[in-house]
Amino acid sequence: MSAILAEIERFYDAVPRRHASAEDHGPLTLFVRRGDGWPYYARPTLDHRGPLSAEHVAAVRARQRELSIPEAFEWVLETTPGLDAAAEATGLRVRRCPLLVLRGEPVQPALPKDISLSVITARDPDLAAVQAVAHVAFSALSTAAGPAGPAERDAAAAELPAGYVAAWNASLLEGTMVHAAARGRGGALAGPLCAGSYQHAQDVAEIVGVGTLPAARRRGLAAAVTAVLARHALDAGIRTVFLSAQNDDVARVYERVGFRRVATACIAEPPEQEERVPGLEP
Repeated sequence: MSAILAEIERFYDAVPRRHASAEDHGPLTLFVRRGDGWPYYARPTLDHRGPLSAEHVAAVRARQRELSIPEAFEWVLETTPGLDAAAEATGLRVRRCPLLVLRGEPVQPALPKDISLSVITARDPDLAAVQAVAHVAFSALSTAAGPAGPAERDAAAAELPAGYVAAWNASLLEGTMVHAAARGRGGALAGPLCAGSYQHAQDVAEIVGVGTLPAARRRGLAAAVTAVLARHALDAGIRTVFLSAQNDDVARVYERVGFRRVATACIAEPPEQEERVPGLEP
């Protein structure tokens, strides 16, 4: 395993432990959320080197059903190469996503004059709208432009689950996550249009949940928000900044900021289960 992937594995194990109990299931660890908020997942046990079979996956799935939590697994293909076959043997669908690491300084793209960029604080007047951007952006796993815009964002903001809002706001106050947004200054596309975050542990930061309202796409907003977050992480002393892209097309957006593909992030879940958006959990 390369040094960078070893760093990422330690990060993946550390982050959920802040808000979840870790259940030992041999080669797999199941993270069970404490209190309200986005549910966690199972992933390979840190430093486990033994075999991993479909029976191990099936046992964890049974435990997830017992707890009434999503049957979800996340891992890096190159560090646990047999887990994809084991997961698929139990009927799970595996999505393979490019995993990229920032090389050098982030490139901040130019933006239209009617767009502003900022890091979000707990007193931001647009706090609910910023949170709602991701819910609208990821309501369908497509990067195509569409009609959904500020009206849909504001409607979603009024219906955000209380537990999600509380966990998101706590992440701001605790400093466990940093959030940023691109906003329109006025007109039909006013207010938060694109938002994203990074979570950090052990000198490593993962940029997560970067999403743009469909009506504001194709303007470079996702790349701009990603660059702001990467710059903030480096300035805070973070040594390694990485992210996972939905597909190769999205990966090319991040490559323009300075990220380079190093591995493959995998997400497994039942076909009938709504697809997870990695990293939305604060």
